[in-house]
Parts: sequence; structure tokens; C-alpha cells
Amino acid sequence: MDKFLAMRTFVAVVDAGSFVGAAEALEMSKPAVSRHVGELEAQLAVRLLHRTTRRLSLTSEGEVFVARCRELLELVDEAEAEVGSRNDEASGQLKLSVPVSFGERHLAPLWPVFMARHPKVKLDVALTDRTVDLIEEGIDAAVRIGQLQSSSLISRPIASCRMHLCASPRYLAEFGAPKHPAELAQHAVLAYSLLSAGDHWAFNGPEGPTSVHVAPRFRSNSGDTCRSGALQHQGIILQPDFLVGPDLAAGSLVELMPEYRPPAFGIHAVYPTRKHVAPKVRLLVEFLVASFQNPQWAV
Repeated sequence: MDKFLAMRTFVAVVDAGSFVGAAEALEMSKPAVSRHVGELEAQLAVRLLHRTTRRLSLTSEGEVFVARCRELLELVDEAEAEVGSRNDEASGQLKLSVPVSFGERHLAPLWPVFMARHPKVKLDVALTDRTVDLIEEGIDAAVRIGQLQSSSLISRPIASCRMHLCASPRYLAEFGAPKHPAELAQHAVLAYSLLSAGDHWAFNGPEGPTSVHVAPRFRSNSGDTCRSGALQHQGIILQPDFLVGPDLAAGSLVELMPEYRPPAFGIHAVYPTRKHVAPKVRLLVEFLVASFQNPQWAV
């Protein structure tokens, strides 16, 4: 019995919640998956899984063993990565977490380029504005925008972006343009609900730093949805230049109070702290840094 293969199979069954799901993930037949798990249980002389017609669940012994399996398999992966890094070849599955709007607009066109350069890599890209736990969720790397929280993750800046306060010309013709951040309280605000500052919008103006508490008429966890509302003359938005830059250039949105500048944000690639970074992660980060040396969205 190949113990490491059996352990990987057992972990895959637990992660997938079924033998069929594990077979698909491992590109293995279901009988082979069942055989590997059965041989592992026979070797250990314990039952690792409760099997019913509807679901699988771990036994108490299985819970202990799956945790140990994950630790050992991670060490094996790191050892392989250390050796593999010497030939500088990226290979294997690369799981990424990226923001939705930035991912769709600016990262999606890059993935075919990266895969063409590294044909042995299989990309698995999840788009979410949620801050995922990379280690807990098995993510190799992520792209994050904004102020990074203190953590054990390694971060590398890949670009920067500015926030813009803006609205459509039609909205401004009907309701007027605010001259000071305090006047935002009198306007319809379309707010991005995942903004780290929440409803406290900060600016640097002629009198120094100032902030205002806005009372949004509309909230969304999608910057594109807020932008769409502004283009439909529904109110004022605070959104990054990589999202609204083309609208400002075309005149479909107008920047407000340019003397009051919202803070700029960094765009970072982050990945778990490890002594030996796998070539696929290192090469991906280097690729992103090179790709955004001269971003086209700056306004």
C-alpha cells in the first residue's frame, strides 16, 4: 500500500464529503478511492469514516487522523516545492482568491498569458470580495486591495489605486454638486458595503484631514453595482479608479470635490508564510508585479 497516496485519498474524501467527489477531484475511479481508504483503515485497525447511504462523517479516530494527514502531506508538498524550486518550473494546481470587480476587469485577461507561459500549472481562481483565510481554505495566494491587516501572510505590492468621489452629470444637474464633504449628508449616496472605513469617508483637503459620516440610500457588496447606479443617475459613489477611470475619462461620471482627495490604496499579492515558496506561487507574484508596472486605469 502506498501510504501517502492512501492518505491523500482519505483527505480528498473528507474534503469532498463523498467517495464520488474524491474520485472526480483525484481523477481516480470510485472503486480505487474506496480501496485506498479501506486499506488505510485495515492498516490502522480502526474505522475512520461512518458510512451511510446519505452521507459520510468522521469517527473520533478519523478526526485525529485527518488532521495529522494534512500536516504530513503539507510537509511533503513543501519538500517537493523546495526541490522543485531548483529547476524553477511552475507546476500543479494553483488556487487563487481575487476581488470580484478587479478580477473580472483586470486579472481575467492575464490568466491565459500566465498559463501559456507555464503549461504545467492548473489555475483555480475564486472571485470574492470576502477576506478568505488562505490556510484554512487551502488557498495558495490572493490579491487584496486596501489597508492590509497585520497577519502572518507575506505581502508584495503589485499596484496602487485612487478612490474617486463621483456622480453622473444628470444627477448633478438635478441635485447640485457638493462643495465640501459635510454636504454629502444632503445627497443620495450609493455605498460599497465592504469598504474598510464603513460609512466614515475620509478625505485630505485644504484644511487637512477630514471625515464625514454618510447615510447611504443604497448599499451593495459589489462595486460594479454601485457604479451602475451612479451611471443611472441614482447618486454619488466612492469607487477606485480601476473601476470608474474609463467613465471619468468619457464624461459619463464626473469627479466631485477634487481638492478633497480620498486616501490611495495598495493592491497586494499575499500568500502564507513558508520558508520555501513553491515556484508556481513565486512566479505568479512576479508575473502580477510585471503586469501592473504601468496600470492603464490611472486618472
